[in-house]
Amino acid sequence: MSIPVPKGFLLAGVHCRIKSDPRKQDLTLIMSEAPATAAGVYTRNVVHGAPVALDRQRTPSNRVRVVVVNSGNANACTGERGMQDARRMAALAAAACGAEEDQALVMSTGVIGECLPMDKIEQGITAAAVKLGSNEPSLVSAACGMMTTDTVHKLAGRTVKLADCEIKITGLAKGAAMIGPNMATMLAIVLTDAPLAPPTAQTALSEAVDESFNCISVEGHTSTSDTVLLLANGAAGGEALADDDLTAFGGALDGLCVELAKTIAADAEGATHLITIEVAGCADRQSARQIAKTVANSVLVKTAIAGADPNWGRIVSAAGYAGVPFDPGAVSLHVNHAPLYRHGIPVAFDAGAVSDSIRNNRDTLIRLELGEGGAAARFWTADLTAEYVRLNADYHT
Repeated sequence: MSIPVPKGFLLAGVHCRIKSDPRKQDLTLIMSEAPATAAGVYTRNVVHGAPVALDRQRTPSNRVRVVVVNSGNANACTGERGMQDARRMAALAAAACGAEEDQALVMSTGVIGECLPMDKIEQGITAAAVKLGSNEPSLVSAACGMMTTDTVHKLAGRTVKLADCEIKITGLAKGAAMIGPNMATMLAIVLTDAPLAPPTAQTALSEAVDESFNCISVEGHTSTSDTVLLLANGAAGGEALADDDLTAFGGALDGLCVELAKTIAADAEGATHLITIEVAGCADRQSARQIAKTVANSVLVKTAIAGADPNWGRIVSAAGYAGVPFDPGAVSLHVNHAPLYRHGIPVAFDAGAVSDSIRNNRDTLIRLELGEGGAAARFWTADLTAEYVRLNADYHT
């Protein structure tokens, strides 16, 4: 299905030789023809990359026009040289797009601890500026320019009919590993032609991220580079969204971010399963999410799913050490809708059939019910395979 580019945005992705393979894009340039409202949500790791520090200083804003992204080099743990390079990267991108230096934001992802090859970055920005376009190939090339160990580019789009106009929301994301709650080695850019005030955009983005990118984990490792940006240039026309129109926009933004987050978890390095963990019956949502997160990060649970083993004991015990009090006698568990454990007692089930349901489907659903509380949460993760170990053992060397 075709994903449209929102009005007033131009994109491009090019190969600028950060990556050795000339077939792989490694620099992305995005331009808004008019100043856009910009909001950002960033990694909570105290060790963070220079682009994160720069973008935090520049968001929220009502005048951003450019985002430049490089992949293959995170520009993290690079000291003052890293900050200088991030500022120069922003300045080069702004100049190439006819914008002012502080109207540009920067994102970098890849190997930590290496300085950016700024000569290659500069050549890439110049080449990308010439190729800027608003068609689907331009959108795809921009998404590809953000990829590192991703096996597929990640895009999602929504069209929303409001009272007086129609708006478009399109998201680009990357991520396949070093993925943990509070975001990880993942980048996402959401573009919309809706008119939004900066405080409204920041609130909407923060709420959407909390229900999506903060609810995925591959191995629980929070990275140095996580960034989610929202740019809203108002090209669809009208006044800043409010009331019912803002509610409709927020719902669409939430759904788009969940879709992108799930594609990141599904593309986890070496993964053969996307695992959805639903936890219900808790006293509050934070408790439900803490239990779901603990199950998601259990190596024993993840390897059991990799082996199509319906080992319910690993799941129930992981919930038990999440640090959330509950009545063990009230716990029930379903895997792919099959009851394995009910009210604290094992249920007789066809282990072969449940194993086949895991083995023969990429999606696996784990549902835990812990009592009569009204709060619930969802979390997404991937199984853990030998290929994940191989990829991460060999990543740098």
